[in-house]
Amino acid sequence: MKRVFLKGGFFVCLSSTFLQYPTIAFASETSETAAKPALDNIAENPSNVAGNAGDAIIVTGTRETGKKARESISPIDIISAKQLAQTGMPSLRDALTQLLPSLTVPNGGYDSGALTDSLSLRGLSPNETLVLVDGKRRHTTANIYANPGPQQGSTPVDIDMIPMAAIDHIEVLRDGASAQYGSDAVAGVVNIILKKQDHGFHAQTLTGITAAKDGFQQGVYLDGGTKLGSRGYLHVSGDFLRQNHTYRSAADLRTGTKDNKLLGQPEQTRESFAIKGGYEITDNIEAYGLATYAHRSAGAYQNYRLPSSLTNYPGYAAIYPNGYSPIETINENDWEIMAGLKGKIKGWNWDVSSVYGRDYDNIGLKDSANLQLSRDTGRTPTTFKGVQRFNNQQWSNAIDFSKAFHIDGWPHEINVAGGATHRYESYTIGAGSADSTYGSGSDALPGTAAANAGKFSRNVFGGYFDVATHLVKQLQIDVAGRYEHYSDVGDTKTGKVALRYDPFKWLGFRATLSNAFHAPTLAQEYYSAVTLSPTAAHGIISASSPGALANGAQKLKPERSTNITAGVTFEPIKRLVITADLYQIKLRDQILPGGNVYGDQALTALAMNGFTLPSDASSWATASLSTHWFANVASTRTRGIDITATYPTYLGDIGRIDWSVAANVNRTILTHQSTDAQGNDLLTAQSIAYITTAYPRSKIIWGGQFTSGDKKWIVGLHEIRWGKTTSQLAYYKGVANTSVASAYDFFKFLNQPKFVTNLDITYRVNPKLALTIGANNLFNARPSRVPVAHRYLGVPQYNMSTSQLGMNGGFYYFKVDVSL
Repeated sequence: MKRVFLKGGFFVCLSSTFLQYPTIAFASETSETAAKPALDNIAENPSNVAGNAGDAIIVTGTRETGKKARESISPIDIISAKQLAQTGMPSLRDALTQLLPSLTVPNGGYDSGALTDSLSLRGLSPNETLVLVDGKRRHTTANIYANPGPQQGSTPVDIDMIPMAAIDHIEVLRDGASAQYGSDAVAGVVNIILKKQDHGFHAQTLTGITAAKDGFQQGVYLDGGTKLGSRGYLHVSGDFLRQNHTYRSAADLRTGTKDNKLLGQPEQTRESFAIKGGYEITDNIEAYGLATYAHRSAGAYQNYRLPSSLTNYPGYAAIYPNGYSPIETINENDWEIMAGLKGKIKGWNWDVSSVYGRDYDNIGLKDSANLQLSRDTGRTPTTFKGVQRFNNQQWSNAIDFSKAFHIDGWPHEINVAGGATHRYESYTIGAGSADSTYGSGSDALPGTAAANAGKFSRNVFGGYFDVATHLVKQLQIDVAGRYEHYSDVGDTKTGKVALRYDPFKWLGFRATLSNAFHAPTLAQEYYSAVTLSPTAAHGIISASSPGALANGAQKLKPERSTNITAGVTFEPIKRLVITADLYQIKLRDQILPGGNVYGDQALTALAMNGFTLPSDASSWATASLSTHWFANVASTRTRGIDITATYPTYLGDIGRIDWSVAANVNRTILTHQSTDAQGNDLLTAQSIAYITTAYPRSKIIWGGQFTSGDKKWIVGLHEIRWGKTTSQLAYYKGVANTSVASAYDFFKFLNQPKFVTNLDITYRVNPKLALTIGANNLFNARPSRVPVAHRYLGVPQYNMSTSQLGMNGGFYYFKVDVSL
């Protein structure tokens, strides 16, 4: 009896809200086998820059079995596991940064925001990118990025909580896709597809250190598969990563030394695991499942406190005779379970699935203090657990159907898909521990006041349809529509029309028109907190809280966008494959902190929300004391172009060189900004810069990879050019830059374009063992330095609120790879 398989090892989950997978049909054993060599080809001969990988079979951006990337109706990048490993980066997010020009990450991060790994596509917020795992919507982090910057307010999927050892390949759809996938697919979709091999074992270790001889990193990556009887498989994977601090601060103007360690990479220990399996119950029914778990323990430095700040607190003065630097910590547990059945009956493909995911963050402090607690009780705790506690849950259930029809009188196959989904989301804010909330709270990060704690939830119901066919042999069309109801923000309707015309085998034109949306996250709706520096305090309060409502806050609405993409793919000469895609994204009602109140007004708003600041806060400069809330602040227009080109050069017995270039150029402008009840603009010049110029104007990756004829040597050399970013920096006053001079006047700072050189050399000792030495950022390039007058306390010499070149500089590594 002939066995049949579901393409890619899985079918659709509408919990991903409208996957291309709904219409992936059961393929014969022949077509499954035919798909594999294409991916194997990427693994054996990867370019270090992700392009279209044209011969690879894709499952994102299409509903047809066996479609190649270069035939895609929408622009898509394919990244293999081997490409990820060849970057020499120990974390998935950083590896993708080396490969995708349209993807950027923050330079660094402050406070707990530095402890979650976010990514952005096409110069938009991390919230505008949807992440899937095996075609299912992945739950997001519970740790909101609360500090000012382009990532502010984001609670993205932390992809580094997925073991890199488990990844088979990644497909990145660079197109608006809410009609297909649902909320958050504004800038694009990242679909992480995990391994399903039923045999073999693979191990890799990576050891590295920065050019400054700090930031030591050690990664261990293991995976292997086995059969489940004669009809199933099980694949188990795991990562371990240890990462030390880096120190990039300039001298503190108060001391003239580098005691202040604020600027730098957090320390981190992370363990992650994945178990994926499938079993064919009958020839037409398969059960499948996936479980992932990750634990992270990390810490980031806060501003240094002088010994003189403890003069009136002898208990703490004895503990910290040289002053102290609080460290904000996170103890994070992240897990997800997926289970489903899929099959085929009377020509209909069906999939019933359920996915439950949870991220729990316990944020604390060590080497800190609560001065009021010491004064009132004599107690001097230095470690505070449970300062902030966040829990994010997502439970998705879906049923999906698809079928390919042939109709009399119509010569082309018509693929029809539909389905329904329900998603439950909840976000819990726990009250801070007693020591962290006493008085003005623990220093650097006061505990969450009971008035701001609570559990918040919503239900999302949705349905979709999709029809794909050819109008004529060379012209294909795909039409999709989706309706969703959110119990807290109402209804939304999205649609997408995509066309592709191939007049010749070597030339194709494609275009899409769609609308997309991003529903406000529960964290954006309900999060409240205050961060403390030695002479400043900055708060975010819920838009529905008393302090915000008293200042004119309004209920959040979903962000909405209109997306247009038009591109071409062609092969002007044999083996030279070029793609170019123009895009425009008009985003309305963008969500960022929009209420801006300062000084006494901020003090009053925070007090109404249960926050107590240090007793001397009323004497701080007005601009150094602020609070905000999330609002629909602006509309923007982003225009850009993505270009990729690949070409292999064959050198006979010597080997081959795979040349590649990929580029993204984009620009975002503000087209409208909202006002408060008094007619005041909700955005400052600094906030506008976060939206429009904090992401690189361009990013270009080019180079080549040489593989010797006997495949024993592989040498990769690639260059990355990071385009400029522009920031609006605060002016500081006082001898040591202790106070913000103005809440509205800023200095325009240009972060110049930067070039980064990456080099890796691999020697394959035998077919099972390979050794690699490499350098990312070989010549130790760093961002442009911020003028001293615009650094708080003189410390942050690099601007952390952009997404250009990272501040760590060169990273040099040694890697061992074993396959059995």
